[in-house]
Amino acid sequence: MKRISAIAILLLLVEISFAQPSTKFAVLVSATIEWNATKKLFPNEKYLTSPWGEYFYKEFENEKVVVFHEGWGKVAAAGATQYVIDQFNPEIVINLGTCGGFEGQIERNEVILADRTIIYDIAEAMGDSKEAIADYTTEIDLRWLGMDYPVKVRKTLLVSADKDLKPDEINFLKKEYHALAGDWESGAIAYTAKRNHKKILILRAVSDLVGTQKGEAYGNINQFAEQSEIIMEKLFKDLPLWIRIIPSKTSK
Repeated sequence: MKRISAIAILLLLVEISFAQPSTKFAVLVSATIEWNATKKLFPNEKYLTSPWGEYFYKEFENEKVVVFHEGWGKVAAAGATQYVIDQFNPEIVINLGTCGGFEGQIERNEVILADRTIIYDIAEAMGDSKEAIADYTTEIDLRWLGMDYPVKVRKTLLVSADKDLKPDEINFLKKEYHALAGDWESGAIAYTAKRNHKKILILRAVSDLVGTQKGEAYGNINQFAEQSEIIMEKLFKDLPLWIRIIPSKTSK
């Protein structure tokens, strides 16, 4: 009897240690400037810490949502997204943030709903770069979301790289991928979420435009910070509208 009790207690302890809190929605914010803008919107929340960044819980539309700062770039985006999935087990991962738009192709502040992400800064010396890029390209299945979106968005692909958009690469990105905007993290977030069989909703608004000669915010980080505040306020204002329609979509 003593042996059975000891085994039962051990199993209970293992179950407790592996049990993870879960929430239906996890909102991921990448760049530090975007997170600073988020904290301005929610100054009175209880901020908690993780190995990756701060996070807090907030109720939107009667849903408890974890809002999590991942950090900038693909490494932080992939690692922190996996951490959020492991720790909180969200049904739906939502990435809110900014992106750079191609001048003449899209307008500043326009919101992109990503249906595909492409990580394009992969350069193979011993193999085929296109094959490697294709391997990290993620098709985002949005059928569960339907077509009746609560706000105006441009549904299109986003290109990602660990660098800002370069003016001398704009024409290539337009021709090769039919892209009209890019960022640093969405490719890694989408890739990681899909590997975990999680629904992913990426909403990024254009903070600045980049042409073939220059980028309007390059050398002027204050402009990017100001635009980030405008964009994050808009995206979080719209967030309850998205959450409101999602339960009916996912229950079907």
